[in-house]
Amino acid sequence: MRLTRYSDYAMRVMLYLAARSDRPCSISEMAGAYGISHNHLMKVMNDLGRAGFVASARGRRGGFRLARPAQDINMGALLRHTEDDLDLVDCPSCVLAGGCGLSSVLDEALAAFLGVFDRYTLADVLARRHGLRDLILSLGALQAPDAVAPPAALSG
Repeated sequence: MRLTRYSDYAMRVMLYLAARSDRPCSISEMAGAYGISHNHLMKVMNDLGRAGFVASARGRRGGFRLARPAQDINMGALLRHTEDDLDLVDCPSCVLAGGCGLSSVLDEALAAFLGVFDRYTLADVLARRHGLRDLILSLGALQAPDAVAPPAALSG
């Protein structure tokens, strides 16, 4: 199974916002930090906002924040929201659909896969690897509008 780029981007920005819970973050900042398309990320953020995962504010001090605490955001719910089609194969269109036992095995496998995501919150994922928060913060420091340039950038 392979998740879509959409889900990948959504999970990355949610981790970014969880690590940066002290301030709102812009789409440009997150796109720059991850090296991903600003336009694509704009679609992801608008969708996450409509779904209640993120909140936004306009203006000079505006940007995006998590809509609720990271410990209240379930990774399984986020994944189910971002993936349009979680079917592993297209069983209904198969000529074996009426008598095949593979579909029940695939359903069981998908349920196990989603069950793992259901056991974790955004906060759990952020805390799972020592240093992940610091890594995300360092990415954001390079992109934040009010950030001080890193020493390497000053020497050129």
